[in-house]
Amino acid sequence: LLCQILDQWFESEPLKATLATDAVIGAMASPYTPGSGYVLLHHVMGELEGQRGAWGYVAGGMGALSQAIACAAAALGAHIFAEKAVCHVLLGRDGQAQGIALQDGTEVRSKLVLSNASPQITFLELVPQAHLPKDFVQRIQQADTRSSVTKINVAVDRLPNFLAVPNARDGQPLPHHQCSIHLNCEGTHLLHQTFTEATHGHPSSRPMIELCIPSVLDPGLAPRGCHVVSLFTQYTPSVLAGGQPWDEQARNAYANTVFDCIEDYAPGFKTSIIGRDILTPPDLERIFGLPGGNIFHGGMSLDQLYFTRPAPFYSSYRSPIPGLYLCGSGAHPGGGVMGAAGRNAAQVALEDFRHL
Repeated sequence: LLCQILDQWFESEPLKATLATDAVIGAMASPYTPGSGYVLLHHVMGELEGQRGAWGYVAGGMGALSQAIACAAAALGAHIFAEKAVCHVLLGRDGQAQGIALQDGTEVRSKLVLSNASPQITFLELVPQAHLPKDFVQRIQQADTRSSVTKINVAVDRLPNFLAVPNARDGQPLPHHQCSIHLNCEGTHLLHQTFTEATHGHPSSRPMIELCIPSVLDPGLAPRGCHVVSLFTQYTPSVLAGGQPWDEQARNAYANTVFDCIEDYAPGFKTSIIGRDILTPPDLERIFGLPGGNIFHGGMSLDQLYFTRPAPFYSSYRSPIPGLYLCGSGAHPGGGVMGAAGRNAAQVALEDFRHL
């Protein structure tokens, strides 16, 4: 258990709880859930510019990273069709992938097809079920894609002023404004309580909040004196108790709970809000194609990792459809902004292409 590992190394409960947040991030799990320790390892195993376990902020937002990848691909001859929805994968008489068909009727022929969509979309929506083994389809259908995340983006007219470290008189950002700030994380038992509420279909009454202010590092994101605050919150179930919908009332009620919590740490935060964008698990699924709203395309539990991701015998990026490869977070090694699945899938596809 993660808590046992943390107890061996640390005495401070707030420190243990703060570290534990990376063990449950994006997961419908608590620090007391077996296997949660791996998720923490997954988030600290990499490095940034030679610094192990470090994370960075992308100037211009995450979209800038996508644009950088797109520019690099285009420079090597790739053609990118933006906002062109894929209807299905084209298959030959022998069942081999031969390209894709777009919803506008356009067909793009290719000897290989790599899908960055989730396993659920790739194999349950874009490929005829008759061409897939029944046990494989069943595995994809039964995968745990529960989400616990609601993302809230907030525009504020002044820098948050935390009681623990009050703002400078000149209003300039301080070091903690440039970091990830964890709230409602004074103890691992609090994380477990919020998780328990969500398992019963109720949004947490005291959510785990990871707050960052990207406009402090990237001033171009907001007008002078204003800021953008990014809130990564847990736990919120994909399906509410009693089948209640995640309607506007439910969204705003949960957001207000989050803002009330922040207000306890930074008085005046609520009155500084001039805009907000609330993305619940169903919103994340509808807008970004994340199954169940799961940011990793599927749970990062031990039964869905390594040789079982996305299914036993299909962890090598190849799929039951010859010429069709999975290269997104639903493939090994799973989620996170690292590109490992894409790099590995590309190498496998290139190896196969050389033998065509």
